[in-house]
This record gives sequence, C-alpha cells and structure tokens, in this order.
Amino acid sequence: MAELSYRDAVARGIAQEMARDPDVVFLGEDVGKPGGVFKTTVGLLEQFGPLRVRDTPISEQAILGAAMGAAMTGLKPIAEIMFSDFFAVCFDYIANEIPKSRYMSNGQLKCPLVVRTANGAGSRFGAQHSQSVENWAMMIPGLKVVAPSNPRDVIGLMAAAVRDPDPVIFFEHKSLYPTTGEVPDGEIVDSLGTAKIVRPGKDATILALALMVPRALAAAEKLKAEHGIDCEVIDLRSLVPLDTQTILGSLARTHRLFTVEENPRLCGWGAEVVSIAVDEGFYEHDGPPIRITTPHVPLPAADILEDFILPNTDRIVATVQRALGN
Repeated sequence: MAELSYRDAVARGIAQEMARDPDVVFLGEDVGKPGGVFKTTVGLLEQFGPLRVRDTPISEQAILGAAMGAAMTGLKPIAEIMFSDFFAVCFDYIANEIPKSRYMSNGQLKCPLVVRTANGAGSRFGAQHSQSVENWAMMIPGLKVVAPSNPRDVIGLMAAAVRDPDPVIFFEHKSLYPTTGEVPDGEIVDSLGTAKIVRPGKDATILALALMVPRALAAAEKLKAEHGIDCEVIDLRSLVPLDTQTILGSLARTHRLFTVEENPRLCGWGAEVVSIAVDEGFYEHDGPPIRITTPHVPLPAADILEDFILPNTDRIVATVQRALGN
C-alpha cells in the first residue's frame, strides 16, 4: 500500500495496461517527452518508447481519427484529448463514428479504445477550458462513460476501460490531480458500471461524481455533527453503465435522494438518475428528489465567481438540512 496522487495514478494505470498488453498504444498532444500538460504521463515515453507513446499535432480530429483506425485494425489505443471542452472540436468522431462502428458493420468491426480527458472546473481556466461535460458523452449510444474520484479508482477503472471491447470516455477531474490516496501494490482491475457506497447512512442518499464526491463526504460529516442527519454517500464512478441497483438499494433504506452535479443543471446526469429513481422506486420516496447543481451559465474565470457557482460543502449541507427539516 502506497500514497499516490491522482495525477501519478493516471500514469500508473496506463503503464499497467501497456506492460500487460503490447497492443495498447497511447497518443495525444504533448503526452511523450513533456509528460502531459498536467504531468499525468511522465515516464511513459521512456518506459514504452516512441512507437507506442506518440505525440500528435494539435488536432483533436486527427487524434481520434488515428485512434479509431488503430482500434479497428487490432490495436487498443488510449487517446488523450487535453481538455474535455475540446470534444466539441471532434464531436463527429465521438458521436457519429467511434460509437457506431460495431453497430453499422454488424459486428464485423470493433472499436476498443479509451478517450481520456481532463474535465471540470476549479483551476481558473475560464469558460472554454473548465466545463464538466460528462452529460455530453452519456447521451450517445455506444459509449461507456466513467469518472473516478480517487487514485485507486483511476487505476482500476483505467484497466477496466482498456480491457473493454467498446469505446470508453474516461473523465479525469483537473482539480483532483494533486489529491492523494492509498493505492494497493500490484495489479488493480475494476469493473465498469459499479458504484461504491463510500459512506453508509440512514437518513438520506447523496449521489456524487468525481470532484463532487469529496465535497459530498465533507457535507455528510458536517450534517451528522451539526444536525444529526446521517447521509449515505455514493460515488457513482460510472454513468454508462449505471449501477441502478446500488442507487435503488440505498434509496430503499434512506427514502430521500439528492444528487450533487458539477455539470450545468439543464440536462445534467442527475436528471436521468432522478428519472430512473422515480420510475423504478416511486414508492420509496418520502419527499421529492433534489438536484444540487451548477447553474446553467458559462464558467467564469474569476476565482470568487467560479467557487460561488460550483456545488460546495456548505450548499450541500444547507440543501439537505432544509429538505429534511432539521
């Protein structure tokens, strides 16, 4: 067991899979000698060489086009899009080409690739480099979507994503890169579509993803200490597939549901989760499900404004406390 940063866990997760399978290749902007713009790929070029770790031109379309071609011809590429906002530049590949190749070829072509990207706010990068866009990806049939919240899950979910026969969008949160956590020694392999109960509780269920997980945990501790409200916190980890059994099982115990979402409120992932919870667990609710979200606005660059609009511990505490009437 070792203490590892989220940033270093990315490199370890990629290296684990490249060492295991020679068909795994890695490409993206500045991922080789520079070690990545966020220093998440340091050492990979030296370990695996320039044939398997390739720096690309500044062209998101070229990166995903090359990755798709490699996947269709037998390799297992990991492609980096530097900022998730840039999915808009190569959206034809993400929405029309990569996820539909197996279906449109009647199974003759497979596209086992991972698109990893830096997602989310908190780094003062402004409206075009700070968005949380996991809802963009989860709406597309044929894509799997994961977003780890801690270093151990970075490695385990990376392994699951690389070994999956379908394309996976792998969201890494920029604000989590410097955070640390305990990581077991040896190979770590997880499974897609599994949520984790990271804090048991009996009074309410709080669903969170990526950066919102530590904020939800902090809020749960404060709610218990200051208001006697015992919240269960679930790290969804995966949006597609979605672990509805864990969500509905928790709802059946607590009978109140809250989501904490960094994405803008309109069409956020929580809207889909709440819809499922109401459809499939209608009689378990003792009150309306409540979504705690970022407003439907562009992300400001000013630190005080960016902090203000993102869900934070105090807003989670106030919302849950108000809803439960304590």
